[in-house]
Amino acid sequence: MLPPDNHVHTEFSWDTGPWASMVETCERAVQVGLPAVAFTEHLDFTVWAAEDRASRDGLVDRHPANQRPIDVEGYAASIAECRDRFPELRVVSGVEAGEPHLFAESVARHLAAAPVDRILGSLHSLTEGNRLIGVNRMLTRSGADATMRRYLTEMAQMVRASDVFQVLAHVDYPRRYWPGGRDRYAERPFEAEYREVFRALAETGRALEVNTTSPLASVELVRWFRDEGGEAVSFGSDAHVPTSVGQRFDLAVDVVEAAGFRPGRDRFDFWRR
Repeated sequence: MLPPDNHVHTEFSWDTGPWASMVETCERAVQVGLPAVAFTEHLDFTVWAAEDRASRDGLVDRHPANQRPIDVEGYAASIAECRDRFPELRVVSGVEAGEPHLFAESVARHLAAAPVDRILGSLHSLTEGNRLIGVNRMLTRSGADATMRRYLTEMAQMVRASDVFQVLAHVDYPRRYWPGGRDRYAERPFEAEYREVFRALAETGRALEVNTTSPLASVELVRWFRDEGGEAVSFGSDAHVPTSVGQRFDLAVDVVEAAGFRPGRDRFDFWRR
């Protein structure tokens, strides 16, 4: 039995489009045998509150600034439709909060107006001067290792500074854009930094996501999380089109099992040690 897909985007995320249908994604999820799917739309900010750390740190804008607010009314209506049309599938509402430690007040305001079931925390950007820059734009051949170390250090700080999310998404995000190709990326040189992230995550009892759009995490990397006290693993396709929901979950299950995690209390639960 496949685990739930806890990280999926639809037409309500700013980086997809009308072809990323929530209804069609549910149809596909039922087709492949998933018990549940969480629609975790991107919650990113190009304008933020005066109370946010981003304001206190003097950040004035984001580059690129393609992010758009979630259509919360349309999203809620689509969630309700899918729950009605697909009773055999658990449909979970959610957001993927980008850099939540920098935007705590803005995230809180959004969630107060539009509460959801599942919140992912992610890091897509780093600061450069008084701007936030997409990390993929900072990975030069000569500076990739330093950028990756800075990314993981910032991620550990994010985990410690923000308690709004239950799942840490794609700890390996920059490797998607690694200079020379993602296959040239090696995890072991960054073991100390990964372990610091995992230690912070384990201390709060939150789940690590194994993301199947990113190059699949190694058994060794997931074991580092377990070694540091990690209790729970979540599976996420990071699908942006319906055909990607649940992608490579068979392989991800093998990795997570080999690292010492097993299915949780029921088929909707995280996998646990």
